[in-house]
Amino acid sequence: MKILIDGDALPNLLKPILIKAINREEIKTIVVSNKKVSIGKSLYIEYIVVPLGLDVADRKIVELASEKDLVITADIPLANSIVEIGATGLDHRGELFTSENIKQLLVMRNLMAEIRDSGEILKGTSPFSSKNAEKFANQLNAFLQKRRR
Repeated sequence: MKILIDGDALPNLLKPILIKAINREEIKTIVVSNKKVSIGKSLYIEYIVVPLGLDVADRKIVELASEKDLVITADIPLANSIVEIGATGLDHRGELFTSENIKQLLVMRNLMAEIRDSGEILKGTSPFSSKNAEKFANQLNAFLQKRRR
């Protein structure tokens, strides 16, 4: 099992949570991004910078992911792709992407995109908060505990 991180939009509040978990569990982790991103130093982290381009980082993550991996991303289409290969996704706000919920989340995401594209004004998501970071940390720890069993 490894952790793959979609690094381009990772909130700073999550970086210390991730470093602590990665070092405690000694989990190989790969951060993929279009630009140089650092979540911190660790013997267990590899950084991969891919060329700019639509979904280049996402395709690299899918290429590297395998069953039982954890992929940290807020990108629902990417989460759908990794769930199809048996991995689990975790978004920045602590929601797990699994085979049980990903199709519904993808449909909802696409519907909201259509509504936005039609010119309807929609309220965006609330700003990322420490409460979101706490929920993320709890889900990450629960996932890692389950992995240990």
